[in-house]
Amino acid sequence: MNTTLAIEVFVTLFVIMDPPGTVPIFLSLTSGRSVATARKAAWQAVAVAFLVIVLFAFFGERILHYMHISLPALQCAGGLLLLLVALELLTGNEQEASAAADTNIALVPLGTPLLAGPGAIVATMVFTRQVDSVPDFTAVAVGIVAVHIVLWLSMRYSLPILRLIRESGILLVTRIAGLLLSAIAVQMVADAVRAFIAGEG
Repeated sequence: MNTTLAIEVFVTLFVIMDPPGTVPIFLSLTSGRSVATARKAAWQAVAVAFLVIVLFAFFGERILHYMHISLPALQCAGGLLLLLVALELLTGNEQEASAAADTNIALVPLGTPLLAGPGAIVATMVFTRQVDSVPDFTAVAVGIVAVHIVLWLSMRYSLPILRLIRESGILLVTRIAGLLLSAIAVQMVADAVRAFIAGEG
């Protein structure tokens, strides 16, 4: 196995998918739910993110080319979707989102575009292009799996934090998460607009 490539994949995806940064957002989106439901949402979100990443690793370029979708367009769409969720958290409407089915939170926004967002998808597609041998394939696979294990652990063990800080803490975390998420969303849209202006779209 190409250890250097495996470490590069892990570090790159870790920085982009940001497991520690998902904790406050996960806590705010799962507030008011049972521990069992929150745990279910954690592994479902990681499973969805993993499936999306693997799908785009193998078929990403073909999918985007077939549907005539550019990477900046995908990035802009993801940013707008995150912005809607961020506004709900900031304005106090997160309870409406929490009332939806469990799978909705695991699919959107946790699984995608928060975890398996445009940045992670593009990075995975770039690493996939470097694969020209079995050791390289193994290295990329190990890096991707390792990041998703860390993602699951970060959300799984955020639940004791949830029990510790209680409702008032959750309200504070929710507002902070909304602010951070809105900043991420605006940055994604801004990067997409810059790419469009530069002619990459």
